[in-house]
Amino acid sequence: MSRIAGIQALEVLDSRGSPTLEVDVYLSDGSTGRAMVPSGASVGSNEALELRDGDPSRFFGKGVLDAINHIHEEIHPVLVRDKSFNQRELDSVLREIDGTTNKSKLGANAILGVSLAFARAEAQASDTPLYKHIARLSGAGEDVRLPVPMMNVLNGGAHANNRIDLQEFMIVPTGMNDFASAIRCGAEVFHCLMNVLDQDGHSTAVGDEGGFAPDLSSDESALTYLAHAIAVAGYEIGTDVCLALDCAATEFHDNGHYVLEGRNVSFTPIQYCDYLDELVDKFPIVSLEDGLAEEDWEGWQELTSRLGSRIQLVGDDIFVTNPGYLQKGIDLGVGNSVLIKLNQIGTLTETLEVIHLAQESGYKTVISHRSGDTEDTFIADLAVGTGAGQIKTGSMCRSERTSKYNRLVRIEADASHLEYRGLAEIV
Repeated sequence: MSRIAGIQALEVLDSRGSPTLEVDVYLSDGSTGRAMVPSGASVGSNEALELRDGDPSRFFGKGVLDAINHIHEEIHPVLVRDKSFNQRELDSVLREIDGTTNKSKLGANAILGVSLAFARAEAQASDTPLYKHIARLSGAGEDVRLPVPMMNVLNGGAHANNRIDLQEFMIVPTGMNDFASAIRCGAEVFHCLMNVLDQDGHSTAVGDEGGFAPDLSSDESALTYLAHAIAVAGYEIGTDVCLALDCAATEFHDNGHYVLEGRNVSFTPIQYCDYLDELVDKFPIVSLEDGLAEEDWEGWQELTSRLGSRIQLVGDDIFVTNPGYLQKGIDLGVGNSVLIKLNQIGTLTETLEVIHLAQESGYKTVISHRSGDTEDTFIADLAVGTGAGQIKTGSMCRSERTSKYNRLVRIEADASHLEYRGLAEIV
């Protein structure tokens, strides 16, 4: 239990050069915690609301001064008083102050910044690494471990200006014995991919998440390049390194059809499931995120019946880190894994509740960044402290991505007993 002595918020920049919040929480014992809030580009319609000013004279309307004012004028007076809080109590008070179902009054970005900064301050107050503090909050106990990284090295869809329909093509170092080796493997494959793309005359500029965005002819071509780069790096595809996809299907779902402009085709949900089934048969894909659109529950059921026993099917837009939507998916047999994004729900406590629901229901959990991220490394500790098993935080360049990997390398060095389970975390 900690008493808050002060809260300070600033407008800073995220990895896209857009404004976001940085929040500092000061405890009465002198401990402090800081958090920076990320922002997404491919956003589920049921996510908690990220509050923007809408003033076109500042940052083209993307400023966050209103959210900052809410912290200083509405949150600060309630929290800074002669009262101690634990994490659950603090997050409950934040929700009460807001009073809406989607945190639209104060903004999920304002609420999350305070929630995470408080968690860091409490960890410092107890002289405990953040991941151990989170383990106590989550009830994970001794079930903490290093996550398997999903590295987004090639981009299409909403993350790129090319003909590739699917949004993220990821490499997953499933055959490594420890996290440091997984990072080395990913970096080597990343650089080999850059070389083979360059040799074939393709652009090696990187996008929001550090992945390459060449103008390839198809999704299959992108997967073929990944397979080639893995081989060039000296690894065996399907054994040392597997593949994963984030389709972001909501982005190209239109009037009940899946419109793949790169292929110049319009699929019914059944035909689109056929297409994904073919990709899984052709390539060693172990995880498929947002294979169907967020509103296509029947399509998700079809895909799960086909592939759910073979690979991981991750729900992002359809579950939005929300216990209600996740429970609906569990009841309907939709997917077998959930993507966890802190700013989709807005507080640490609610995030931990969703992770607990997933794990109790036999669903895998993947801790995730956002495309507009920051140098904040909270999600690295969250992945370890909840025993999530997997983390998705972008490619092998850009410091807002590598900072999370570097934090995990440091955790492993400081706690050599933590296990890295590889493919066993996924299938």
